[in-house]
Amino acid sequence: MLAGAPGGKEHINAKAVLGIDLGKNSCGLVGLDETGAVIKRRRLRPESIPAFTKSVPACVVAMEACCGAHHLGRLLAAQGHTVRLMSPEYVRPYVKAQKNDDRDAEAIAEAASRPTSHSFCELSISLCDSSPSHAMHNSL
Repeated sequence: MLAGAPGGKEHINAKAVLGIDLGKNSCGLVGLDETGAVIKRRRLRPESIPAFTKSVPACVVAMEACCGAHHLGRLLAAQGHTVRLMSPEYVRPYVKAQKNDDRDAEAIAEAASRPTSHSFCELSISLCDSSPSHAMHNSL
């Protein structure tokens, strides 16, 4: 869990769920504890996400599936995190009020914390290379 401790230090354990809303220039990151309470909000540049997650113990990291999520998912899985990639259609019902990066990240974390959430694993490099678009490109 990400919890406030004396002196503003945070303690993270395996029960935390980090939701990351990926963007080109900035990403929203929200941490939920096991009760679903928001205990961490942070805005990061995409290239600083692996450094941030490396500094925390292994936990569940959830993202909406998109072109960059598979690559980032492989990096985070190599750090020991449990990666959950989710289709945007399963995240949409959890977005509260107006859409922005922080609320999207919170919705991703909340959707991933549900026991019946629909998630799938990141694509391996070999699977990405064997996709139809790569096969067609290589045949030209």
